[in-house]
Amino acid sequence: MKQGVTRFPSMSRVQFGIAVLCMLAVVVGSNILVQVPLNDWLTWGGLSYPIAFLVTDVLNRRFGPAAARRVVWFGFAAALVVSVWVASPRIALASGLAYVCAQLVDIQVFDRLRDQRWWRAPLVSGVLGAILDTAVFFSVAFAATGAPWTTWMMGDLAIKLVVNISMLAPFRALMWNLGKPANA
Repeated sequence: MKQGVTRFPSMSRVQFGIAVLCMLAVVVGSNILVQVPLNDWLTWGGLSYPIAFLVTDVLNRRFGPAAARRVVWFGFAAALVVSVWVASPRIALASGLAYVCAQLVDIQVFDRLRDQRWWRAPLVSGVLGAILDTAVFFSVAFAATGAPWTTWMMGDLAIKLVVNISMLAPFRALMWNLGKPANA
């Protein structure tokens, strides 16, 4: 189908609430975990954050880019409020900025690639989103703090890319059920 011709079903309030809660849990959890180094090259947040791209991609596949963007914006607002209490304000700000930029790029790229092979849209959009998210987050959160943020950034990016690839299997499984558009 041509882009723009596909109609997506509306999200119910329950589906929307569940999606926002999932996004909130991933982002807030990652904001806590990014403050805990696993080693000199990696924080625990690098392992959890890529799940946000899985949530966005499943929503985009099932309900379309407009619904995915709506969840991103509501998830952003909710996560920012909670993150200020569970993480430092600098981490919360960096996370919010990186999250919005990366998720909106992910949604746009995914939507442009949605009609190609099933794996291309989540892989390419996830890789581009992870690169943007990592660069924005670590430069805002840790620059000039004395923390080894450049090595954490490289380690987190590497693990995000690995986790992104590993998220293709759950995406495919969810696509068969949750992610399948109603008109497909």
